[in-house]
Amino acid sequence: MPTRTRHVRDDPSDGVVVVGAGLAGLQSVAALRRHGYPGPVTLLGAEGLPPYDRPPLSKELLTRTEPLWLAEDLAVDVGSLVDDLRLADPAVRLEPGREEVTVETASGSRVTAGAVVLAYGSEPVLPPGWEAASVLHTAADAAALRTVLAPGLRLVIVGAGWIGAEVAGVAAGAGAEVTVVEAASTPLERQLGSFVGSRLAAWYDAAGVTLVTGVPVSTVQRGPGGDVLVSLADGRELAADVVLAAVGARPASDWLRGTLPLDARGGLRVNRAGRLMGMASPRESAGRLHIDALRRVWAVGDAATREHPVFGPVPGGHWSAALQDPDLTVRALLGIDVRAAEPQHVRSRLGLEPVPLHAPYVFSKQLGHDLALFGVPSPFDEVALRDGAPGARGTTPWAALYLESALDRHRRTTPEGHRIATVRAVLLVDSPREVAAVRKLMNRDAPLEIDLDKALDPTVRLKDAAL
Repeated sequence: MPTRTRHVRDDPSDGVVVVGAGLAGLQSVAALRRHGYPGPVTLLGAEGLPPYDRPPLSKELLTRTEPLWLAEDLAVDVGSLVDDLRLADPAVRLEPGREEVTVETASGSRVTAGAVVLAYGSEPVLPPGWEAASVLHTAADAAALRTVLAPGLRLVIVGAGWIGAEVAGVAAGAGAEVTVVEAASTPLERQLGSFVGSRLAAWYDAAGVTLVTGVPVSTVQRGPGGDVLVSLADGRELAADVVLAAVGARPASDWLRGTLPLDARGGLRVNRAGRLMGMASPRESAGRLHIDALRRVWAVGDAATREHPVFGPVPGGHWSAALQDPDLTVRALLGIDVRAAEPQHVRSRLGLEPVPLHAPYVFSKQLGHDLALFGVPSPFDEVALRDGAPGARGTTPWAALYLESALDRHRRTTPEGHRIATVRAVLLVDSPREVAAVRKLMNRDAPLEIDLDKALDPTVRLKDAAL
């Protein structure tokens, strides 16, 4: 006769360990208390600082000289919510068992609990041979860059992604001589595709930034006289005072390798509720955890690759995921909603309320422009552009609609003969009035279908093109 799985809720004295003191970790702790969990909660951090918001580190590098503390921004005092707060004692080892989980920390202490929520975030990528490059990921990194940023500073940024573009605009505005080197053919090519990325290239010149594309960086080394030398793959060499590596981030999960199954980017595959799925290579021993052990391991934020009913497995790294996912995860962990991972139609048949969904979301302020991305663009998507009229700030709003090709092999039309298209992602540029409506359209449990003719008409609001 099968035995009933014992959730943390069955024995509050088991406790919960939250690994990571960023936004996702703070939201996990807050959700535990909000949903009435009375047991012991331990929060482990790595930087020695209270939780703060990371996006302003690049977007507001010069205008915000102190971190944006989440205690003030979200009105959540983590110190009053946890029993054991260790902001400078990160986890280094995890032992998941059928009856409990144990987390070993850098100080050598061991914390045993009924469940663990992995919210440890990400770490910047720094390739071998780039020892003289700096990164921008922590409050300390931002403070160090802010200290040296001044008129005339020669700054080379490697990577024209979100962070690289944001810092380039801020630094150029402060009078620095900025060069951005991008291995791809256009800015943000990996995130937005080359067609859309090509429309962003002119922003660099307009902001006084030199953009070099289509050439990888080989090494970043300290040269004679104190210069930092950036060696390009085509043989060129750039001299700088400071080099910032902005070539992406990955989950800070090396400490879990061999213990939990990690995907190709180092993330943990979790279901819609955030519970570890145990998916890994058949030859990897970490994928053979007992089901009772899997049920004690949960992941949120950058650490998780989370199942989404519309977009499939969505890698972490979206601010919205760190903000919103912990609540559902905690409800499932505590046994409050044991069907949290079920599709909406199953929940409906069971008489359960729908689970709030959110599309992956990225917001960026770069080079004098505001970008909002909803959804997950694919390199196989068709891209349709919607151009608007010049705005009051001198910018021209426009949008890129990423259209799903695989689901639209057979042309469908409205009664008016307009093409019906399925939208996988929407990029809004300098379009603040459209953001709230598009967010609502994309936060659904079914793919968004639109009248494409109406959607491309700038006199029609995007929400009025939805079917």
